[in-house]
Amino acid sequence: MSELVAAEDVLLFVNAAVTATGQREFRSSAAAQHFSLRFVHEYVRVNYRPVYAAALALDINHHNAALIVEQLLRTPHEAGGSEAKRAEGRLIAARLALLPPQRVYRLFRSLRAAGVNNRRTRAIVRAWLAARPDPALDAVKYRPGLKAALRHVHGRPADDETGDFLFAPGRRVRYGNATLDAYRRAHYEQGALYELPFTVAEGFAARHKVPRAVFLERIAPRMTRLEQLRTARAADLTVMPLTRLALYVLSLPFAERVERRAELTHALRAAARRAAGPYAGSWGRVAAVLDDSFSSSGSAVKRRRPLAVALGCHFLLEALAAPGAYTPLWTSGGSDPLLVRPYGPTPLGLRILDALETGPDRVVIVSDGWDNAPPGLAGEVLRVWRTRLDAERRTSVVHLNPVYDAEGFDVRRLAPSVPTAGIRDAEDLAALVEIAQFAEGRTGFAELGAYLDRRVELFLKEAGG
Repeated sequence: MSELVAAEDVLLFVNAAVTATGQREFRSSAAAQHFSLRFVHEYVRVNYRPVYAAALALDINHHNAALIVEQLLRTPHEAGGSEAKRAEGRLIAARLALLPPQRVYRLFRSLRAAGVNNRRTRAIVRAWLAARPDPALDAVKYRPGLKAALRHVHGRPADDETGDFLFAPGRRVRYGNATLDAYRRAHYEQGALYELPFTVAEGFAARHKVPRAVFLERIAPRMTRLEQLRTARAADLTVMPLTRLALYVLSLPFAERVERRAELTHALRAAARRAAGPYAGSWGRVAAVLDDSFSSSGSAVKRRRPLAVALGCHFLLEALAAPGAYTPLWTSGGSDPLLVRPYGPTPLGLRILDALETGPDRVVIVSDGWDNAPPGLAGEVLRVWRTRLDAERRTSVVHLNPVYDAEGFDVRRLAPSVPTAGIRDAEDLAALVEIAQFAEGRTGFAELGAYLDRRVELFLKEAGG
């Protein structure tokens, strides 16, 4: 029993680390989310530290990855022996290499504010800074963060020019590095701003009062695909990640979605095929219950995020199912995925009944778990199905929840007999269905630990560590 409890504790943490970001959700405030998440992190770190570190190898979100790194570096005395510390160090270094630079610099500022400056922390920060591909670009784009990091670990800039730019900007009349000199010239020369990264150039464009349309047109070649989407510029949608693309589609007016139906559908299916990889067409008959109720609108800081995850999962499940063997069932009763919108109650129980009647090999439910039309029907349907109609488990049923429930310290579940996993990005669906098997209550901590060990080994191998 103790092993099952330990496995449940770890899975609870994984669900939180996948879904929670400390931001406001539809039914809970940012403060509640932050408090709940901090408690779960501390509980797992203290009681299951090796597993806590191993979570860095899983498909958790950037917010929780940074929190784990911060907590591990703050508490080196809890790590145990030198071998355990080396293992943590390798995981930390590999994960930092995957995080967006701005988030890493924010993490370094948090460590500095907390006075965390032990030898391991200094070594990790210096190694990460030394591995940056373009120190001059970092100096321009992340100047405060880079300065704070160097001061905190008593590090040296990559070269003298970068050092002067950061700490003695008036020392040089001009710079040999093109990026540093473009930044200097952009203060008085309008044309120089188009030689800078988009986020830096944007501030200079406002200072020079450049019309927004003119600025976006000229800076376009230096914009990333994500920046192009954020500024509503044309982009090659077929190379965008699935969930990001779904968010973009949902941001468009209905009329534009209809007008661009062929283009958007092609892009979503291309992204789904990339995410499916070798598993495409291998899942047999699949029925999906997809939540497009009003609560899928998310919150002001996570607008339409739950609905975007459901939309992305729809196209991914279509790719994973055998040809012609996929049945999507939206809670609203709608049949056009491009025109979904967050509306109405959540009749999950009725849609699950419809899904089971199709005779599927798999049923995948994507919902925040608030079954309210009528309340509790989904759990009762699943209980009866598992205990009386399909005790042999011929049909696989998995619930994927994109919303962290701060009060429950976990994602909300529909029934004890149905495994539930948190999901943030639709493209992680296949991996999360795999880990959801440990949530059925039939697998112990040893099996879960072995799975985590395999993921860590693969993660470090891919990172070159």
